[in-house]
Amino acid sequence: MPRRIATLLTSGLLLLGLLFAALLVKVPYAQMSPGPTVNTLGEHNGVPVLDIQGAETYETTGHLNMTTVRVTGVNYRMSIADAMRGWLSPRAGVVPYETLYPDDRTADEVDQENAEEFSRSQESAKAVALRELGYELDSETIVDSVVRGGPAEGELRAGDVILEVDGEQIDEPAQVAEVVTRHSADEKVVFTVRRPAETADAEAAAASADDAAQDGADADDEVLDVTVVTAAAEDDGRAIVGIQAGTAYVFPFEIDIELADVGGPSAGLMFSLGIIDKLTPEELTGGTFVAGTGTIAEDGRVGPIGGVLMKTIAARDQGAEYFLTPEANCRSLRDGSAPDDLTLVSVGTLDDALTALEHIRADEPDQLTTCDD
Repeated sequence: MPRRIATLLTSGLLLLGLLFAALLVKVPYAQMSPGPTVNTLGEHNGVPVLDIQGAETYETTGHLNMTTVRVTGVNYRMSIADAMRGWLSPRAGVVPYETLYPDDRTADEVDQENAEEFSRSQESAKAVALRELGYELDSETIVDSVVRGGPAEGELRAGDVILEVDGEQIDEPAQVAEVVTRHSADEKVVFTVRRPAETADAEAAAASADDAAQDGADADDEVLDVTVVTAAAEDDGRAIVGIQAGTAYVFPFEIDIELADVGGPSAGLMFSLGIIDKLTPEELTGGTFVAGTGTIAEDGRVGPIGGVLMKTIAARDQGAEYFLTPEANCRSLRDGSAPDDLTLVSVGTLDDALTALEHIRADEPDQLTTCDD
């Protein structure tokens, strides 16, 4: 066989091998891309995103869109070719697989954590919005989550209102750990909790829970003592029971956030703004299309989120002119990768966001603090 033909044949086989490798060899990466955006002032699947009952609400015409990121599934294994396409695409982000699906947690645990974070962000958003409007809110300490395999599993439940621990009245979440850590491992701790009574009628149970959220307690609620045997924490040996204590607020009227198939805490800011807009006569946006993202803390601080670039692309695709961006995320967007015709407004608190919306509805873009500043 002539040398030239042999060389071409060898090169062709090598190229074919590389192509097969690119398609078949899997790499430990996952992909993010722009996800759906939802106007918190409007409807989603025919249902109002914010359903407020028991208080006067006002018509709104603008947009305050929360944004999401679409990610590849837990069972998806990316090929070298897929990874290269993602790295080259301005509309995709390739990240290490464990960033989305940590090795120490199952897919169900990740989904459960995202759902819990989403639920907590809704409660924080409601509380922050109502406090901004001048409402004073009562609060209760609850079992926010129960650690799988921990001492409290099967004993305490997420949503239990913690009234006392070892007979000591509990007024805030930090007290729970204080009382528990007075013990040593393998000692008994008694939790006095208020729990909605179990019922065979699921609708009645849901109605009871709704009433309890509004009135603090319901006739069907059950107060009981629950004994949990402590275990030793792996890092320092202190006594633990395997729960996360949190805060639940008693709201003066009903605010339901109807949005399924969304997880994580990143819509907190936009939910707060949507609630404020619906409860005040003046429109926050002046009819402008504003989108954004960011967690909301109980003191009104706006926290950073992941996938912010994908969210800016999703927002601009839907027609947004302004994007409320957590100030801690601004640095990652200063490389010019975000859409050119989308103004990235830097916000560190709810008050920053409200001030920015004042400038937007007054058509004063030069007064905005942007990520380029």
